[in-house]
Amino acid sequence: QVQLVESGGGLVQTGGSLRLSCAASGSIGDINMMGWYRRAPGKQREVVATITSVGSTFYTDSVKGRFTISRNNAKNTMYLQMNSLKPDDTGVYYCNTVRWDMPSSPWGQGTQVTVSS
Repeated sequence: QVQLVESGGGLVQTGGSLRLSCAASGSIGDINMMGWYRRAPGKQREVVATITSVGSTFYTDSVKGRFTISRNNAKNTMYLQMNSLKPDDTGVYYCNTVRWDMPSSPWGQGTQVTVSS
């Protein structure tokens, strides 16, 4: 199992942008799917976006057209570019590997994203 460390969160105003990074402790080249998840205040953790090793992506409806997931296998890092942020995007964002449509590595501490109105 790889250890994952999220970074890049912060406080931004509505309409602002953030770029989250997910650094893995080992190689991600052999990991087929990775994903970003978020836990909004008072809600369960939900998947935001996923990406496969060949670049196929999935986005939950609420972020389509605003967020872009990417990965750099050479740097063992995954990213989430978040544009046009809304207050509903507020939450703790986590990354994980995905196997059988389920997160498959230990959760990290996440990175807090707060969007003010």
